[in-house]
Amino acid sequence: MGLNSSGRTETLRQLMADKGVEGMLISQPENRLYVSGFSGSAGYLFVTHTLAVLATDFRYVEQSKLQAPGYELFQISGKVEEWFPKLVGEAGLTRFGFESENVSVAFARQLNDALAKAGLKIELVPVEGLVEAIRVVKEPEEIGLISEAVRISDQAMTHMIAFIEAGMTEKRVAWEIEKYMREHDSQSVPFEVLVQSGPNSALPHAQPSERRIGTGEPVVMDIGAKAGWYASDLTRTICVGKPDAKFKKIYDTVLGAQLAAIALIKEGMTGDQADSFARTIIKEARHGDAFGHSLGHGVGLAVHEAPRLGPNSADVLRNGMVFSVEPGIYLPGWGGVRIEDLATLENGKIKVLSAAPKIDR
Repeated sequence: MGLNSSGRTETLRQLMADKGVEGMLISQPENRLYVSGFSGSAGYLFVTHTLAVLATDFRYVEQSKLQAPGYELFQISGKVEEWFPKLVGEAGLTRFGFESENVSVAFARQLNDALAKAGLKIELVPVEGLVEAIRVVKEPEEIGLISEAVRISDQAMTHMIAFIEAGMTEKRVAWEIEKYMREHDSQSVPFEVLVQSGPNSALPHAQPSERRIGTGEPVVMDIGAKAGWYASDLTRTICVGKPDAKFKKIYDTVLGAQLAAIALIKEGMTGDQADSFARTIIKEARHGDAFGHSLGHGVGLAVHEAPRLGPNSADVLRNGMVFSVEPGIYLPGWGGVRIEDLATLENGKIKVLSAAPKIDR
């Protein structure tokens, strides 16, 4: 399966009209891929109400023809002032949007300078979240690709739970996971595999180290695969050997918080409301201060995208959204526990996509 971008350009045009801009320069890589189907690492989409142009350099000429047949190719080279006025100059625009969350101040200045030097009186308008507003609700084909990525990461996690032994280093475990996923059809890994053991597991995003995994301590493994450019995100916490009472208590609290959130989250809730279901349970266990991140985040072409399920998030959850549910407790000097599944909203309720085993309590 591949990325089907048909119809998205028209949806973008409708949103452009709502924003009062006559054209958009799409530069954010995932947005460029989503709208056009072009997966190259460099280029811009130039979209007006009548034009759909892919501007890229000679490396991607043939690729662009194959992946974005609905877009006219505009080959670029050299400095911005040499190609940008030619790209936009004949479109008759007065207000032209650019992705302000992706474009640097320096590049925006270069665009303005190029227009001024060419004598073009076009106002560049910073626009936020235009394509992201389309991406946030997934089409069935997108959920299918995410589910394929989930399948790969589920298999890798199941393999690793059986493979891991005390004495292995965190780096060895991380490499075994990544190797397994790449050998089982993952396009790449959407983020570096995270393996944290013992006290290191109290650091949610610590990089794998040469530390050797001991018996009876928490081991957090946070992994993701990629299929058809779409990502998965999965975390399991295990214990090599016999867990002690403290591990069992912390694990049970986190698992209970996650299962409560999965059972109670419904369409129409805000990200703040969704987060509160898990956070309340962890607070009641007197570990509220040890749950320092949000409950979840959207996953798609990017591993972190809208919606956000967290305190003060006004994002409204809708059918077709895909997001993580990942409460955690992190205790400095001891370690941490995080359990993460990917889920989608279907018929108003959560449907969990992940299936990797959890510790049975």
